[in-house]
Amino acid sequence: MTATSTPPSTSAPYAELKAPTTVRRLLTQPTTGPLVALLLACVFFSVSSDQFLTGGNFSLIVQQVMVVGTLAIGQTLIILTAGIDLSCGAVMAFGSIVIAKMAAEGSLPPLAAIALGLVVCGGFGMLNGALVQKIPLPPFIVTLGMLNVAFALTHIYSEEQTVTNLPGPLTALGQTFPLGKTDITYGSLVTIALFLLLAYALSSTGWGRHVYALGNSPEAARLNGIRTSRLTIGVYTVAGILYGIAALLLISRTGVGDPQAGQTDNLDSITAVVLGGTSLFGGRGSVLGTFIGVLIVGVFRNGLQLMGVASIYQTLITGILVILAVTVDQISRKKAR
Repeated sequence: MTATSTPPSTSAPYAELKAPTTVRRLLTQPTTGPLVALLLACVFFSVSSDQFLTGGNFSLIVQQVMVVGTLAIGQTLIILTAGIDLSCGAVMAFGSIVIAKMAAEGSLPPLAAIALGLVVCGGFGMLNGALVQKIPLPPFIVTLGMLNVAFALTHIYSEEQTVTNLPGPLTALGQTFPLGKTDITYGSLVTIALFLLLAYALSSTGWGRHVYALGNSPEAARLNGIRTSRLTIGVYTVAGILYGIAALLLISRTGVGDPQAGQTDNLDSITAVVLGGTSLFGGRGSVLGTFIGVLIVGVFRNGLQLMGVASIYQTLITGILVILAVTVDQISRKKAR
């Protein structure tokens, strides 16, 4: 009679391996690093300044980044397709001047002026996408040229004058409402809603999956039946419309149409996208990561300002953070191969 041996249980080793695997997967998420950096920055500035950890200050941070944050959503869409948009700040500035002048001079009712501004900015985006896809030209060159076109048109159309005496509907999003003891602007809610909407579109719709596929490999996406030309133009158009919304948020925050606005916002939007873990090589990243990246920029600038650090050092630190973020992205890409 031979003794039967009981097969070793695999449940215990499996249980031992499952937890580390889950932790490892969490640590390799593109948004994990930015989120940790954001939390560490909040802890550091909370210790450094008594004014940082207050509801009013956090509301101020969101107000300060809502314009760049809205631009960064559009920038994220384009970078996910392995493109880039250097014209977003200039397009936003031109859209804001169109909206402000049309409404202030009475050429159009306020709501019609806002609609026209969105159409103009969307048109810039569509033209960018068509030049990138149809000719084709490198996105860097196309949007660099469009930056100069939009910048020039802004100053020509505004005649170098700031537009004032704006009607109420143009500044309505700058109004606040109380939430507890903190005043929140309606524009901040619009920005957060846009982040949620585009996060859902990218993660839960066929359109979003196609955007990621296009960024990973345009040729493979085309062979799988994705209309890459239409998709590319559509992504740039959606981004342009988002720049138009950013133009309205800019007007509501400042109360004027300023032709000098947005001159560094293109770089700030790219900074937020990169800090949020989106790869500049396309196909990897998320709008949620961009939201974290936007908050990192806002928290650092606000915290350093509360500490009395000169603005030039704020720019220096932001530049260092961008280089570190791109370095981490490159290292992770090499390890993934």
